[in-house]
Amino acid sequence: MTGKAKPKKHTAKEIAMKVDAATTNRGGGKAGMADRTGREKGGHAKYECPLCKVTAPDIKSMQIHHDARHPKLPFDEASLVNLHAARVDAESSKPKPGIRGCPVFAVNKY
Repeated sequence: MTGKAKPKKHTAKEIAMKVDAATTNRGGGKAGMADRTGREKGGHAKYECPLCKVTAPDIKSMQIHHDARHPKLPFDEASLVNLHAARVDAESSKPKPGIRGCPVFAVNKY
């Protein structure tokens, strides 16, 4: 006899959550560092601050960074370094970050 209200099998929602967790790039760890910097695969970081080399995904975030870290200097969008434009696409076979779906995890049943 099993306990009260304990499901005997995994639910579809639980399996879907496990597949999502296994196939979605969350951007953590050593692989996430390459993704955050935008050097290797073109990651999420698009702009680089010319003063301190901090990266940001968009102009708005870079402006917030600039106002907080460099308040005495005027913000100039033209001086920002666009990492995606400067990056040379040497190997296009690498997967883009944030793309869902990995055939290895999608086939496994939990």
